[in-house]
Amino acid sequence: MKTRLKIVHETAYKFSSEVFIEPHYLRFKPRVTPHNKLESFAIDISSTPTGLSELIDAENNLVHFCWFSGRHEKLSIRSESVVRLEDNNPFDFILFPDRYFDLPFDYLPHLKDVLLTALKTRNIYFPLIEYGYQVLLDSDHKTLSFMTALTNQIHHDFTLETRLEGEPLEPGITFDLKKGSCRDLSWMLIQLLRHMGIATRFVSGYFFVESEHPEPELHAWVEVYLPGAGWVGFDPSNGLLAGSSHVPICSSSRYENTMPVSGSFRGDAASELITSLSMEPM
Repeated sequence: MKTRLKIVHETAYKFSSEVFIEPHYLRFKPRVTPHNKLESFAIDISSTPTGLSELIDAENNLVHFCWFSGRHEKLSIRSESVVRLEDNNPFDFILFPDRYFDLPFDYLPHLKDVLLTALKTRNIYFPLIEYGYQVLLDSDHKTLSFMTALTNQIHHDFTLETRLEGEPLEPGITFDLKKGSCRDLSWMLIQLLRHMGIATRFVSGYFFVESEHPEPELHAWVEVYLPGAGWVGFDPSNGLLAGSSHVPICSSSRYENTMPVSGSFRGDAASELITSLSMEPM
């Protein structure tokens, strides 16, 4: 069944006194995928920017870039999207060649060259490494079995909680707490998979679930590069592969590059952030 979804995302910064607003990057426009079609998109910004351009960033994301003149007491952004969601089978792919059927594997050189940033590792918590390798052992080192099992295991073992602001927690902290926001769980999974030699990146977007009392919020999950399949989404918060209900906006090897609003202001003022999000079938 196809669903047309209207998404309205509003973000407002109110300043206690007038400030100079530096140029800002805005990431609100949904990405077109084989199963999600963007029918319309509009963005409204006030205070009115001096200029607004649409560009492709270094990781092939579509970004709006705006700049301002003068002093302002507020910055508000309202985006409205209509997306058509189409049914799809997220397992409709094969791995190719067969060297990628089992873990560990090493990407062929021509792939590794372009995946370097998604393979960049950092020191991570040893109990988290043990956790991942136990799932790998239980999955008989089979790539797809491991990926689905690990995604499900995190969903089962960790409590999902809402935290609207702030950067993702360090993976070791999330692991010890056994709870976190969607971005905490995703960042933890990214570091674990990279440690195991799997190219992984952070995704920001929307997740639509029909319910009587919806509480939509910006969502995060991960994408893993699997040769033969390309970038495949895995959602540890919900324990499933990303499907047509996942509406990506942008993806990056660094979570900072997926924030809806990136920029700063100059002036001696306090700021207040107000956000709202609605997703309604049409």
